[in-house]
Amino acid sequence: MSEGSHGMERLRGKTTLREILEVATSFEKSARDFYTVLISKVSKRIRYLVQELADEEQRHFDMFSALARRPDIADQIQQEIQRTAHDSKFSDCLHLPDLGEEPDDQAVLQYAMGREHAAMLHYGELAETAPEGPIRDLFQYLASEETKHKIELEKLYYEIVHRGGGV
Repeated sequence: MSEGSHGMERLRGKTTLREILEVATSFEKSARDFYTVLISKVSKRIRYLVQELADEEQRHFDMFSALARRPDIADQIQQEIQRTAHDSKFSDCLHLPDLGEEPDDQAVLQYAMGREHAAMLHYGELAETAPEGPIRDLFQYLASEETKHKIELEKLYYEIVHRGGGV
């Protein structure tokens, strides 16, 4: 590989923090909208959970939106950083599945666990590569939050699917 093509490969692997914030904001918005629509369609035993997920995604959306508007980080969000190994998996989550008019609990939980897992990995990697400051702090916070959500979803999944128990 020539130096020129190697340099192009490296550039394609980079993105600005602004672009990352925009994708993350879209990720959270699509999740919020998806869960909001699902609330009236899911069984009563997980309706509270879907509402909580919609509320959490709204909070994350608000955090990203507020951060992107902060004048004190305008220079920082122009910086380029390396794309994460999980960037494409995270971006794939912007495409939402059609779970039908009466989605079963297992399908909803599987989707939610996959989404939380992708977010956990992506935000965790971003926390490691983002420059110190409010953006890194937000990614660290969100990686921790997504990890907690995933663990809670796994517990509920086990209760509902493997034990056949109610919530």
